[in-house]
Amino acid sequence: MANAPAPYSRKMSLIGAIIPVASLIVLLALSYYLFGDEASSGPNQIALLFCALIATFVALFHGFSFDELKDAVVESVSTGLHAIFILFAVGSLIGTWAMSGTIMAMVYYGLQLLSPNYFYFTTVIICALVSVSIGSSWTVAGTIGIGLMGISTKMGLDPAITAGAILSGAYFGDKSSPLSDATNLATAAAGSNLYIHIKENLWTSVPALTIALALFWWLGEPGDFVAQGTLSSIEQHYDITLLNFLPLVLVLGLAMIRYPPFTTIFIGALAGGLFAVIMDPDKVVSLASSVDLPYWLVMIKGVWIAMSNGYVSVTGDPSIDALLSRGGMGNMLTTIWLIMTLSPLVALLRKLVFWTGLLAQSCMQQKPPEPWFCLWSQQPLQPTFWRRISTLRL
Repeated sequence: MANAPAPYSRKMSLIGAIIPVASLIVLLALSYYLFGDEASSGPNQIALLFCALIATFVALFHGFSFDELKDAVVESVSTGLHAIFILFAVGSLIGTWAMSGTIMAMVYYGLQLLSPNYFYFTTVIICALVSVSIGSSWTVAGTIGIGLMGISTKMGLDPAITAGAILSGAYFGDKSSPLSDATNLATAAAGSNLYIHIKENLWTSVPALTIALALFWWLGEPGDFVAQGTLSSIEQHYDITLLNFLPLVLVLGLAMIRYPPFTTIFIGALAGGLFAVIMDPDKVVSLASSVDLPYWLVMIKGVWIAMSNGYVSVTGDPSIDALLSRGGMGNMLTTIWLIMTLSPLVALLRKLVFWTGLLAQSCMQQKPPEPWFCLWSQQPLQPTFWRRISTLRL
């Protein structure tokens, strides 16, 4: 049996390394130029698949086989399936929580407690603390994050900055929590101590969080926000109590005892549907729109629709309807489409180490387990990369 080739034995040329990345930049820029905000609804996916095809031909030219390419793509897509199922569960959770009043309860109480002056700053802290306590950035972003997005919308704040604040806090907590799957996986793969790993992470994550907090404090929008009109409108259409937080409490409890994220979020979605059936059945009936079915089947159909296609609010208040008409697995399909078309390209650029064409081969042969060292060592990249760029002939 022939010996397997050593790591990086098939040298990737500089041009071969640049072509896929340059194609990606050009095609995505062209996609946004031609389609604007609609680019993510199909054009970007076409661009990613076309770039993957370009990367495939480059890999074949450099000696990789079809079997290697196929195995790399299958592995990449398989890895992404976990995230895809979590996104499906998050879509269902948003739909049932919008119908049950859980999201509206977060907005209602948040409007009474928060101010535009420090909303972004507080959002980072809240998401970081909850993420540390449950060890899941996905759960935080898909539960508390949804409520915070609703609050920011009601305050007239920038949703993009709010999303950044949510993710900043959620990912800090995820990387600093002993309950995090990612943290435990990293320590297991490296053979290190869990708490030493977290301690070392803090040297970079705490300064990053501090900078983020300072930035989000500065981005706070001074001004008086009068929430009374919005609160009165919410009270007119919803009977908000602390009981509306029961689905959220259930999700946080399951996360703290380390249930898998998909299971935790999907159970939270079912709990939101059950809560809506018990506490606000009229909204379930309205969503189902089936007067010819038995009552119990109408309840099942309403929850089913909220989980699959999302909830549609018909209160008559445009701001409330815009906030709550969301969710459902179907509304996650564009994001999942993007993940599926991105996976082949990621597999070819990372698994088949296209980027080695930019690094010194001698360095990578000395350190095959950690080629990223060659990006920072004193002699491999800095003189070699620029020398190769300066002598490049097309």
